[in-house]
Amino acid sequence: MTENKLKVSGKIGQVTFELLPSHSPKAVIVLSHGAGAGMYHSFMTSLAQQLAEVGLTTLRFNFPYMENGKKRPDNPQIAQKTIAAAIQKAQQLFPELPILGAGKSFGGRMTSLYAAYNTHNLSGLVFFGFPLHPPGKPSVDRADHLSKISCPMLFLQGTRDKLAIPELMQEVTAPLPKATLINLEGADHSFHMLKRSGITDEEIIKQLATHTMKWAPV
Repeated sequence: MTENKLKVSGKIGQVTFELLPSHSPKAVIVLSHGAGAGMYHSFMTSLAQQLAEVGLTTLRFNFPYMENGKKRPDNPQIAQKTIAAAIQKAQQLFPELPILGAGKSFGGRMTSLYAAYNTHNLSGLVFFGFPLHPPGKPSVDRADHLSKISCPMLFLQGTRDKLAIPELMQEVTAPLPKATLINLEGADHSFHMLKRSGITDEEIIKQLATHTMKWAPV
């Protein structure tokens, strides 16, 4: 692993980013973290390791609020500027490889907003638990911008996800010609399984990486 600093802008400053290269990479994933945990959370580090195993180099980074030890997530404009800087860094480091934008929950949603409203050459987007609505408040309003995204999209969702009712995710993705929805039976928003399932977190994360590689337009 290689840790460095990524300059977002003069006003926003720098954030930490880390590369985890695959031995024979087919693409690079720029991986954004969720709202409550940064790039060093066990889910993020384990996912990066599993993605490397299947042939996907990852570039993980912190959003500025996480870098500065704050609890409140950055506003969408700052988040998107950070994502843009991370994507640009990945393109500079790996000009010969396809670049995929990706994120866990908040990070995925911010990446989708970036892709919807900015010029880019991403080969695809991967959402590890798209946060369609707040818990207990079913809605599809957060998906209004997805129709503006031109590249392929992969939605990996747990069927026990309280931030994305499966029926609503199906409703949202069905009309999108370049969207693929894969449901992981029994997983929650953090991709935890019930103990009685006998399936470990590590096994679920391996499934996420495998699904991503099989789908990846590379």
